[in-house]
Amino acid sequence: MFAVLKTGGKQYKVQAGDILRVEKLAADAGETIQFDEVLMLGGDAPVVGAPLVDGAAVKAEVIDQIKGDKVINFVKRRRKHSSKRTKGHRQKLTLVKITEILASGATKAAPKAAAKAAPAAEAAAGDDLTQLTGVGPAAAKKLAEAGLTSFAQIAALSADDIAGIEAVKVKPEWVEQAKELAKG
Repeated sequence: MFAVLKTGGKQYKVQAGDILRVEKLAADAGETIQFDEVLMLGGDAPVVGAPLVDGAAVKAEVIDQIKGDKVINFVKRRRKHSSKRTKGHRQKLTLVKITEILASGATKAAPKAAAKAAPAAEAAAGDDLTQLTGVGPAAAKKLAEAGLTSFAQIAALSADDIAGIEAVKVKPEWVEQAKELAKG
């Protein structure tokens, strides 16, 4: 069985056990990654996607992050001695080994950045704390880690409670604003 997958703007025909050099991926050596953009599955019963095959994926293991061969761009215009130029470039690549091809039942993998932000988003599901003056996304995340996810919780803080919070310095103005926002 083989699959045609798309990554980095290029298409690759792969089988289990193949080693590929693809455009740089955000993964470390030893990690398992999944390519969800499968254009075709081949074998006994070929399946062509329109444009993608639903539920199909290709799993691979990252072997290493490498640099490609040096590409030299040499420009020379004849009879113009001052117009010679050489530029070199080495493309960053990821070396991956295809482990298996999933024809169906592939799980949709969340992007890395979204996977890291998901716990903070679940914790801050109460209210949008960034509505408070001086509270940005970083401070809202720290408040959520301290267990403060709603305006009512912040409005109920006393001076002793504010002094006991070590994750972020809660300002007394936030308490007043939270009381107004908690009312509606």
